[in-house]
Amino acid sequence: MLRLYFIRHGECAGNRNDIFRGRHDFPLNENGIRQAEALRDELALIRFKRIYTSPLLRSSQTAEIVAADRHSVEVCEGLNNITLAEWENTAKSVIQKRHPDLWSLWIGEPEKLHFPGMETLEQVRNRALAALLDIVEIEKSGVVGIVSHRAVLKPLFAAMLDIPAPYFWKLHVDNASYSIAEHTPERGFTFTLINQNKHLDEFVREDLG
Repeated sequence: MLRLYFIRHGECAGNRNDIFRGRHDFPLNENGIRQAEALRDELALIRFKRIYTSPLLRSSQTAEIVAADRHSVEVCEGLNNITLAEWENTAKSVIQKRHPDLWSLWIGEPEKLHFPGMETLEQVRNRALAALLDIVEIEKSGVVGIVSHRAVLKPLFAAMLDIPAPYFWKLHVDNASYSIAEHTPERGFTFTLINQNKHLDEFVREDLG
């Protein structure tokens, strides 16, 4: 059996200031570093074979802190965040005023959202699942960490559970939370925990937007 710990990166300025992030390379802020350290302590007894991470700083920094020089960390491009083109590093309030129709889709049915240069959630879902299946094939058994982003983990979880659209707002993962799934060839994926955040003293809850 392969046990997978899915980790959302710690807090960055984009989370704190309600900014669309996409692939803008925000590093962890001070609270994000504390969150990652709390997560490291929470998972201190877990022996990861390897931790895979998105290449973006907020994710890779979280992975390195959790690894704590005890586990190897490997960058996986398939875990990179969604591409949001002109929305990246832009306040959500600005997008709401500038593109009210698109904003309405984002808060209602983001699976239908598309504009020039944007990667759709369906595209994210497909490439993240492909990356995960590659990891499953490589690792096969033991415990593996996967550090990524909200807009990757939620479509990925939906793919693993075969949840059709609309699914995005039916799943929730906080910064520096972790979720656990198991994989066997016979049964595929089984989730045993989603959005564990009891180790966190402070986090921004992003319910919508």
